[in-house]
Amino acid sequence: MIRHKYSKIEDQFLIDNVKGITLKELTERFNNKFNLELSESSISNRKVKLNIKSGIVGGQFVKGQISFNKGKKWSEYMSQKGQANSRKTTFKKGSIPPNRRPIGSEREDKDGYILIKTQDGHKNKNWTRKHRYLYEQAYGEIPKGHKVIFADGNNRNFDLSNLIMVSDAEELIMNQRKLISSNAEHTKVGVNIAKLLSKAKTW
Repeated sequence: MIRHKYSKIEDQFLIDNVKGITLKELTERFNNKFNLELSESSISNRKVKLNIKSGIVGGQFVKGQISFNKGKKWSEYMSQKGQANSRKTTFKKGSIPPNRRPIGSEREDKDGYILIKTQDGHKNKNWTRKHRYLYEQAYGEIPKGHKVIFADGNNRNFDLSNLIMVSDAEELIMNQRKLISSNAEHTKVGVNIAKLLSKAKTW
């Protein structure tokens, strides 16, 4: 790779624009201005060479800080080529991102549970664990302090007969007394025992 030789005009541009913007933003602005494709690493090294700093803590915006391009038109800080490239990727109001999953889609979470998408526009709340969703569709809302467990321990078995609602206290008792089994019927008996012990408060 040919090392870029910075001109005096380019150096002055970095000096004039470094304050208050992230390295990523400075790199994009520089490349758009001079029709280049330099990396953030290259710009960062040049900043060190010129002994200039953005003034941003940890490379991130701080509260109350204003972006360099706020209220400006693209033509005021971007070359024609940069504007053309930006138009290709700019999200248009009302458009649907190509990677958006439709309602009803499923995926696996970090704990190995299946999630189902139930709505749009609520970020992480768009997704619900599938066994909870199916249980609530059949029996109503799960009360606070309760959860749904799999009777046979298989978190891919979504048959309603395999989904059991227990309180947090009941689940604790079942774990302590080893009342959870891979045999669904044994686990159901364990649930009844846990309910009795929880009511009697003898656990």
